[in-house]
Amino acid sequence: MTRRTIPAILLTLSLVTLAGCASPSVITLNDGRELQTLDQPRYDEASGFYEFEQLDGTRAKVNKDQVQTIHEL
Repeated sequence: MTRRTIPAILLTLSLVTLAGCASPSVITLNDGRELQTLDQPRYDEASGFYEFEQLDGTRAKVNKDQVQTIHEL
């Protein structure tokens, strides 16, 4: 019984930890559109764009000048 319990507990804790790392966000653009993301957008200073992963799993970029607000869900 102990052989199965300990790995099950460790697996559960690791999944909860990974789920806690994701911070979905909503990016509101100046024209009123809202983009939902799976993760916190990362700002690339060299290019001037926010980079993020969309709900369908594709990577996207948005110019900093087009972003009005970014809110975590």
